[in-house]
Amino acid sequence: MTPATATPPRMKAAYQTSVIPEMVKRFGLKNPMQVPRLVKVIVNMGVNDAKEDIKSMDVASAELGAITGQKPQVRRAKKSISNFKLRQGMPIGLRVTLRGTRMYEFLDRFINTAIPRIRDFRGLDPRAFDGRGNYNLGLTEQHIFPEVNLDKSPKLRGFNVTIVTTAGEDAMARELLALFGMPFKTQEKESKKAAPKAALKA
Repeated sequence: MTPATATPPRMKAAYQTSVIPEMVKRFGLKNPMQVPRLVKVIVNMGVNDAKEDIKSMDVASAELGAITGQKPQVRRAKKSISNFKLRQGMPIGLRVTLRGTRMYEFLDRFINTAIPRIRDFRGLDPRAFDGRGNYNLGLTEQHIFPEVNLDKSPKLRGFNVTIVTTAGEDAMARELLALFGMPFKTQEKESKKAAPKAALKA
């Protein structure tokens, strides 16, 4: 018997069947290998209250592990800062670097499940690229992910998500992520021109 092959993540399959052909069409690429791809997703979470209660680090680590599907790496202070009651080597945050299958699965849940649960959501900032095709966004709470048990999560924790691509430029990276389903908001100038004056005053 031949071993059963694992089903590839939905977003990885979509990249091959939908994203690549569309990117080739939009940018006039001669070779599908020129289409940029996702490299990794980095999730950083600060745990400032760990200075007073080290158990909060365990709670935050469990939550971030449930969200990403991977055990977080503890980040420690590089130097002591007396004004912030910070000692060198003290645990102050968590980081997870996702690649391959876990990266695609996290983005799938983030785009299709977590983002729609953000309160008063009006789209992601399309300008939050770093000039080299990598996208950064900050989230104010971890409770938008259904993997977090609200009964065991009394504290809101913000965290940062960085999506690294091979695009090399922001315009191509923006199109890549949009084809994956990232809900970017329209440019502010365009929305102001389209909106009536009465609506702008409201």
